[in-house]
Amino acid sequence: MLDSARLTGKHLIAGEWVDGGPTFTSDPVTGDPVSVYCGGAGDIDAAVLAAEEAFVTYGWTDRETRATFLEAIADEIEARGSELTACGSAETGLPKARLEGERGRTTGQLRMFADHIRKGDYLDIRHDTALPDREPLPRPDLRMVQRPLGPVAVFGASNFPLAFSTAGGDTAAALAAGCPVVYKGHPGHPATGELVAQAIAAAIEKTGMPKGTFGFVQSNTNEAGEALVKHPLIRAIGFTGSFRGGKALFDLAMARPEPIPFYGELGSINPVFVMPAALKARAADTGAAWAGSLTMGVGQFCTNPGVVVLPQGAGGDAFRDAAIKALAEVGPQPMLTTGTAKGYAAAVQETAKSANRLTEAATAPDRCGLPAVFEVTGADWLANPALAEEMFGPAAILIRTASPAETLDIARSFNGQLTVTLQIEEGDTDAARALMPVLERMAGRVLANGFPTGVEVADAMVHGGPFPASTNFGATSVGSLGIRRFLRPVSFQNIPAALLPSDLRIG
Repeated sequence: MLDSARLTGKHLIAGEWVDGGPTFTSDPVTGDPVSVYCGGAGDIDAAVLAAEEAFVTYGWTDRETRATFLEAIADEIEARGSELTACGSAETGLPKARLEGERGRTTGQLRMFADHIRKGDYLDIRHDTALPDREPLPRPDLRMVQRPLGPVAVFGASNFPLAFSTAGGDTAAALAAGCPVVYKGHPGHPATGELVAQAIAAAIEKTGMPKGTFGFVQSNTNEAGEALVKHPLIRAIGFTGSFRGGKALFDLAMARPEPIPFYGELGSINPVFVMPAALKARAADTGAAWAGSLTMGVGQFCTNPGVVVLPQGAGGDAFRDAAIKALAEVGPQPMLTTGTAKGYAAAVQETAKSANRLTEAATAPDRCGLPAVFEVTGADWLANPALAEEMFGPAAILIRTASPAETLDIARSFNGQLTVTLQIEEGDTDAARALMPVLERMAGRVLANGFPTGVEVADAMVHGGPFPASTNFGATSVGSLGIRRFLRPVSFQNIPAALLPSDLRIG
């Protein structure tokens, strides 16, 4: 509950809950708002200094120690399960069932990274033994291993108050790598964030980790975020959010005297290509299923399938009609924040200037979103690049193509995406094969006969993509490969065993 006695509105810095400065008020969907302290540059500096002090110890802990710590965080989150679910639902309007699943995803990520670092494969250890008698020159003893970068800044996401926020994938990966984390709380769910931060603090206490291993600073202004990105002791940044906000922070990171990696996931329209044989076999069923994916979570997923490319003709019409029929049954649903709802309404209104609206142009209640689907020709799409702007919510554009050649032109027009989907049947193989080189370069994940709104937490998952879907096309924010973002290779030459990291004390 939002009025829980656990909630303080404070920051967690060096193991202490601290207040001070101005406050802001949360904006929950239900229940009473809470007062939260708004951190500034001074709070960020204190949290980062504590993280740097912690790194000297935490960065040299063994893998079993860190794995036990990650599991302790998962245990503490589970111990607060019902409270977290109620609080998150009240703040964001997300259904309790959705948040229960997200809580399981969050603890599952923590335990996945615990298992991953125990195995040790991610270290990529290499050892070239010394050859003192080699001619014409001897070879030194060389040992290479992946080592943690140092303190990492993490920005939470509005649409996942648990799995992509305080103890989400970025935090879990950084802690697994050996990097302390300074987390900038999201103003859309400050109470949920504090409850999770309390769970992490309890795990730090129980496992004896350094006090500054995790810091938590609340803010609803740009000051704290900018100070965090520019702080000289921060070595990398994880961000999930809008293109506008992420690009501004990315530019700050690149403008530092010493630029640092900025791993930003900035959104995507996730094109779906429905091929002719698939339309012939199951046009109506696929259209209805797509409508369900589009409106999942009120369309507030970065993997929301916001564009469908399908040929003109009866099959495409059947897909469209089934989708519109299904969407007519979807009523207004509360969006994550008032600002999100206003932004969605503005984006839909802007698209309506250039595209034919298929759904009813009804007015949604305050803070709510209604589905909005538009239709354009392939020529219209290619002539109007502004149509490719993301509408963060349950909105999409159907692009009706006149030929396979135009479909290929449409595919080439898309910029970087998190996902791209093919709806295919056996008769579509040749046409799909022609598209694959374009689709593979477009996105971090290519799907067949599904929809992208589910992102499995697994070793082989990639949740990223070329710019502007993300700021680093070689990284992922979901799955075990995500740990690589917070590591760097270090080679140790002729270093005595007593001075080596524990993982290199071999041979």
